[in-house]
Amino acid sequence: MIQLVAFLGNFGKEYEDTRHNTAWLFEESLPFSGRISWQSKYKSDFSTVDFPDFVEWLKSSSLIKTKEDGSTVPSIPKDAPKKIYLMKPLTYMNLSGEAVAEAAHFFKIPNEDILIVHDEIELPLGTVSLKWSGGLGGHNGLRSLKASLGTADFWRLRFGVGKPSNGDVASYVLGSFTADEKITLSQIFAQTQNLFASILLTKDAKRLIPEWGKKKLL
Repeated sequence: MIQLVAFLGNFGKEYEDTRHNTAWLFEESLPFSGRISWQSKYKSDFSTVDFPDFVEWLKSSSLIKTKEDGSTVPSIPKDAPKKIYLMKPLTYMNLSGEAVAEAAHFFKIPNEDILIVHDEIELPLGTVSLKWSGGLGGHNGLRSLKASLGTADFWRLRFGVGKPSNGDVASYVLGSFTADEKITLSQIFAQTQNLFASILLTKDAKRLIPEWGKKKLL
């Protein structure tokens, strides 16, 4: 099961609403975001949440349902991790792997239990993709992760942001979303929050790929 979730982005006021900070914007959209207590650790904003507390957050946010007998939908695996670790690397995007690897090595978290949330220019805006391993798509944050972890075998939750029309990728991903794009993004986030909960509550995230391998929501 996923134990470590890393939301990739760049810190600083000038990057707040840029395409490269899509993952941070998604984290801020989560209904329990305000309950996350961030600390400066492992070259990141870092948070440790007891798994039962995290489940309660999901319940109170209506991201999972509770049956009359108190059980949840989806059901919670008996061997679920004791804690969930959340992080937003503060190394800037191109060195994201340094922060993630430091935390993963400290807590002895295997690569298959790591979920990376990031923007993806290879997908159009309005498309969401859950992916295991594979190519990096020219994403510098993913390149850094592969270099630091020694493998590309980790989970990715990808939010499409589309490709630039003039080919200037750096300026595009560091550019801000338009007003219309922000509206679309908020709708995409709302439709993806349940998926995010499901990823963290399942023992086998691969079962979600048939539906979410590449799903156009808008």
